[in-house]
Amino acid sequence: MNTAPEQPDQRAWALMHRFVEAHSRRGELAEALGFRLGGGRGKVLLQLRDGPVTLSGLAEANGLDAPYVTLIVDQLEAHGLVERRPHPGDRRRKLVALTAAGHNAIATIDAILLRPPPAMAALSPDDLGQLTRIFTRLLDPEDDAENTASR
Repeated sequence: MNTAPEQPDQRAWALMHRFVEAHSRRGELAEALGFRLGGGRGKVLLQLRDGPVTLSGLAEANGLDAPYVTLIVDQLEAHGLVERRPHPGDRRRKLVALTAAGHNAIATIDAILLRPPPAMAALSPDDLGQLTRIFTRLLDPEDDAENTASR
């Protein structure tokens, strides 16, 4: 029984998904950090990279309800990665900010996730350039349309 997708877009997506899953770094991240980043913890942690955010801001940015974001922040706080601070303009609200350990965790995450798998190094510069152009178009189709129009 052949279960391979027949449509070109489905086949490309299935192959890309297989490649990413085959080179997953979840275990390496968990070992380096001492805990798994699932359950939204990794996403919230990385969103704090640019500065403190309110709990409601994190909830809105992730499409989650406030109680769930509070749980995520509680877990990150228990690991010493974030802290709650008073909001300078509203004493009723709190800002969630990275601690020094949180900044170190992000540096570790970046070092692990941004290291290409060996299979990428085997590609030619032309192939890598083509992949870069394709993923750039997929991630920002409006930008690609502007670049195409200006050529």
